[in-house]
Amino acid sequence: MPTAAPTPKAVLHQRFGTKARYTVEEMREAVGGCPGLAPQTRSVYRCALELPGLSVATPGTFVRKKDAEQAAAQIALDKLGIQPPSNIPSTPEEAWDELIARISGFFIDENFLSSTHPLVGHLSVTLRRTGDLIGRLPLSAIAACDVKSQKPYSPEAVDLALKRWSFTSDPVEVEAILVPHVLENELKIITINLRDNKHYMGYVAEKLTVSDSSQVLVSRTIGKASSEIRLYFAAPSVHFVSDMSKNVLACHGDGDINCQVNKRASYISGQTIYGDALLANIGYTRRDSELHTEDVNLCTYYRILLGKLPDGNCKMSRDAILAAELPSAYSRFSWKGLSPRDLLCSFCRNQRLSEPLFAVNRVSCDMLTSAVSSEERGEPAKSVENQYTNDVRIDKENPDIFTCEVKICSRKQEILLEYSAAHTWSKESDAIQNSALKVLIWFNNYFKQLNTKMDKLYLSKCIDSFKIHPNIFLQEFAMCLSVYSKTGCNDSGICSSVGPFIVDTPKKQLESTATLTHIEGPDSGVFPSHGSLTSISYTASLVMKDKAKIYLLESHNEFEFEIGTGAVNNQLESCVTQLSVNQAACFIAELPPRDLILAAASEFSHELSNVSRESCSLEFSVKVLQVTEPLEDRMEKALFSPPLSKQRVEFAVQHINELHATTLVDFGCGSGSLLDSLLEHPTTLEKLVGVDISRKGLTRAAKSLHQKLSKKSLVQTTVPTAVLYDGSITDFDSRLYGFDIGTCLEVIEHMEEDQASLFGNVVLSSFRPTVLIVSTPNYEYNPILQRSAMPNKDDEADENAGPCKFRNHDHKFEWTRAQFQCWATDLAVKHNYSVEFCGVGGSGEEPGYASQIAVFRRMARDMEEMCLNKDQDQPYELLWEWPNASIPV
Repeated sequence: MPTAAPTPKAVLHQRFGTKARYTVEEMREAVGGCPGLAPQTRSVYRCALELPGLSVATPGTFVRKKDAEQAAAQIALDKLGIQPPSNIPSTPEEAWDELIARISGFFIDENFLSSTHPLVGHLSVTLRRTGDLIGRLPLSAIAACDVKSQKPYSPEAVDLALKRWSFTSDPVEVEAILVPHVLENELKIITINLRDNKHYMGYVAEKLTVSDSSQVLVSRTIGKASSEIRLYFAAPSVHFVSDMSKNVLACHGDGDINCQVNKRASYISGQTIYGDALLANIGYTRRDSELHTEDVNLCTYYRILLGKLPDGNCKMSRDAILAAELPSAYSRFSWKGLSPRDLLCSFCRNQRLSEPLFAVNRVSCDMLTSAVSSEERGEPAKSVENQYTNDVRIDKENPDIFTCEVKICSRKQEILLEYSAAHTWSKESDAIQNSALKVLIWFNNYFKQLNTKMDKLYLSKCIDSFKIHPNIFLQEFAMCLSVYSKTGCNDSGICSSVGPFIVDTPKKQLESTATLTHIEGPDSGVFPSHGSLTSISYTASLVMKDKAKIYLLESHNEFEFEIGTGAVNNQLESCVTQLSVNQAACFIAELPPRDLILAAASEFSHELSNVSRESCSLEFSVKVLQVTEPLEDRMEKALFSPPLSKQRVEFAVQHINELHATTLVDFGCGSGSLLDSLLEHPTTLEKLVGVDISRKGLTRAAKSLHQKLSKKSLVQTTVPTAVLYDGSITDFDSRLYGFDIGTCLEVIEHMEEDQASLFGNVVLSSFRPTVLIVSTPNYEYNPILQRSAMPNKDDEADENAGPCKFRNHDHKFEWTRAQFQCWATDLAVKHNYSVEFCGVGGSGEEPGYASQIAVFRRMARDMEEMCLNKDQDQPYELLWEWPNASIPV
């Protein structure tokens, strides 16, 4: 193949060696200047070069360090009148001459033999080889060291090397992985026996069944930069198909095994690998001249593969391959492991893409509020971004907010994905981290659906703030697609058709319930809830069905995550939310994909690779150590006494007693906090009903109510009937028709706005309670809440702490007073109800109450009975009923 002309820096090194000294200075340079964009800066570099008798510096700056160094070297060459060699070898003979000149240049430095350069180790073995191989160095070893110097070495240097390396050492055994080029063939573990009198490349050649080490090619290092893990493979059989000057190579035949691309090896290395390949950790490093060896097993291979997935480094950075998942939301206070930005950069590097590009835009919060107000009045909102120049002052009275755009490009800088965030953030770093997370989640969902045919991949449209460039995208991920269409997906059982898919974690996916066994410890009454920061200890073990063997795959003495963000697998979170602090339990989890089991298996990986999935199960043992309240609750407690949650209960109790209500249904009861609290107040209620779509929340509610009602029945003769239903509050169930009071406290903001409107229509037109109480956060009160409650004095505000953000990352919307009143008034008029507005938290003066409330009252004369079909209008599942009911599991 043609050889590129040496760079200016390489030419100087050939002449001056280590006497050429480069000093690079990093500077910040303004970029951009478009209306609406904040002043952007980037790192640029200037270089000064010191040579014997000459000093030069670059007059300008460069985006990359190496460009600045090359520019300085070129200036020095011009001043010295040195012309770089222009001859490019056009024949094999010329190529050999150049190679000899390059390797002989190692000894330009008299201290080379005592250095820790990797090639020193190769030479130590080369000069101890026997027979015709003595003094011969494999070409692939030279290529791996990438040396470009030109001066002959002397016999004295060889004598010195022989004296230094006269000792011998014991044989070494090292494990490696044979990666077959046929995807359907299993990986194989092989053992390589290394001895002093033979270069390790000779042993590698034997395992690859080629004649000698000159037929072996070596990939770049895989994984960490300090690692010597490489892929070794046989050089394809090639011949020249044109004249020598063009140097065009081709395989002897397509049927030649060594000419067939090894897709798995090519994917993990980012290079084209032919035929069967050997994954081994053998070589010489810059740390010392001794041969470095380390076993490579199936766990190593699958961890390399896992690291190329969007969520792989998230799992490995937390050392929780089986437990951790890529969270659906970012908070700088609860995020653990590598940041979303670092994870996205790592993913792009592992996929051989360019570093992701982040463009942060700054907009004025006042103008954004003005634009929203215009939309409320039915006026078209002007473009916020285009109304602002770069001259924006930042102060506490008029803070700015940020949006972020992300571009993912190929190595050729061709755009394959663009993301434009619809959300705004009070801090620039939060805009970047949240946008990076959204892109990661998109990639993660995509990778889980890679068994779909490419012609069904609808990527040309802008969906959920994403714009995909299908041709470039599929081109860059072609090798990935070919590998994952054969492995992983079919085993995991999570693949589905790819089209326009949502980025957020589906609600139903979070409802995988764990059935607990061996529950230990008393109920402390402190349970993890949505948004709480929870610390647990756990072990995950693979258990054979006959209990003959148990393999400990993963364990943590202290593992912290936020409930409700999808930061752990669904069944583990289900288990944790059923336990109180200091309680422990076990559960059998669904078996994850084989790839994940082997990546977590460590020294058991080879043994477990032969185990049938039908013959084993995955068992978790979990203990809840500590629970920290959600940020929203901490904010409310810091400002209100009693907390807003208790004030809402007292508000409901007041209306219950005023109405002398005997029946109450709580729509979206969650874990039963309202129903539980009502049992502590004297009321006229005879029947309590809760409805929710979360089975694990209802299970916790049943346990709490069962415990409390059991105690009340011992001291009271009249105890209310209590019922819990599993179902959606947007579906009508005739068993709940005509209750005295319906409540829906802090629920609708967790729904999409169209679903909140559907609920309002269904409850007032079909359920028709006498009184309906609906509460939701007052968006205008957020700045007061967020300024009042920092986790501690040294902490900054959370990303939700600035204006124009919600109190909880799970909120789909938060309404101003005008928006809420408009929603409620329209419903009341439509369904013959009256409505009045009030609230709790604060004085009610500007900006209103912290929690705004609408009280709907059915018109007195509107008592017409509905024609109910009790058999067909009962979609809810009865989960628990008091009395005479057992606690659900």
